[in-house]
Amino acid sequence: MSLDLPDGLTTRPLEMSDAHAVFEVMAAQEQEDLGLVSIEAADILADWQRPSFDVAASSVGVFDGSRLIAYAELMGGSRADAAVHPAYRGRGIGTALAGWVQQRARERGLVGIRMPAPLGSPGDRLLEALGFSVWWEVWELFLPEGAEIPRRDPPPGHTLREATPADHPACWTLFEDAFLEWSDRDRQPYDDFLAAVVARPGFEPWHLRVVTDAGGEIVGAVNVVMFAGEEGYVNKVATRVDRRGRGIAQALLADAFATAREHGATRSGLSTDSRTGALDLYEKVGMQVTSTWLMRGIDL
Repeated sequence: MSLDLPDGLTTRPLEMSDAHAVFEVMAAQEQEDLGLVSIEAADILADWQRPSFDVAASSVGVFDGSRLIAYAELMGGSRADAAVHPAYRGRGIGTALAGWVQQRARERGLVGIRMPAPLGSPGDRLLEALGFSVWWEVWELFLPEGAEIPRRDPPPGHTLREATPADHPACWTLFEDAFLEWSDRDRQPYDDFLAAVVARPGFEPWHLRVVTDAGGEIVGAVNVVMFAGEEGYVNKVATRVDRRGRGIAQALLADAFATAREHGATRSGLSTDSRTGALDLYEKVGMQVTSTWLMRGIDL
């Protein structure tokens, strides 16, 4: 579909080589709205290199000459994302991208679409004006620099260790089972898990850690990434449903924070949302909310 854009701007589907330019647009938008950047180029590359994701069929870029100044993508399921460089706001670009996302979602047979935006930001206000209602809240949390990392041992008879390649299928199953309890997406293919986690740029074995029971079964797992070389960001943490309430998740979090610090991290972070009921868990290990986002959605 053609986008109704200001004269002089052009569009085309994106490709893997555009990932860094997309990062720059998203980073500029976050810096303007939040006063900090919470994304890095590796996040985009990890998502885009999933075997199930067709970058060209799922994205559009807006260009001023050769410079990318805005983009949108349908990421999978009902999730979409978009960004407009702050210097180009107020020209109808965001409205056009929201229309593109909805049309592409209809073509795929989706019945709804959702997009995130920082609470009260220009993007949030635009989505509200376009009829996107609040579906849930998302909180970014950080363990402040220099904060004491509490010691949390796994339950007696359990072992916390670095995952091995032989553990990867069990980690995938554990994460998917846990997240699909409240998520609205389909089960992620195993190859997508490998692409997004194990093949993520900069991955090291210590980034994936597990808790096993006395029989050697994996009952908890955490995936942490190093953000900008200074933050240990917990990307995923999950406990098997029949082992919850025993402190396994707290042990994994504390271990992830401590291990990241051993590898040079000066602070730790993660995000959670109002569907999970996990905010209290993270606050119990000393984390503090630093920003609030709204996931807004619209029925198609």
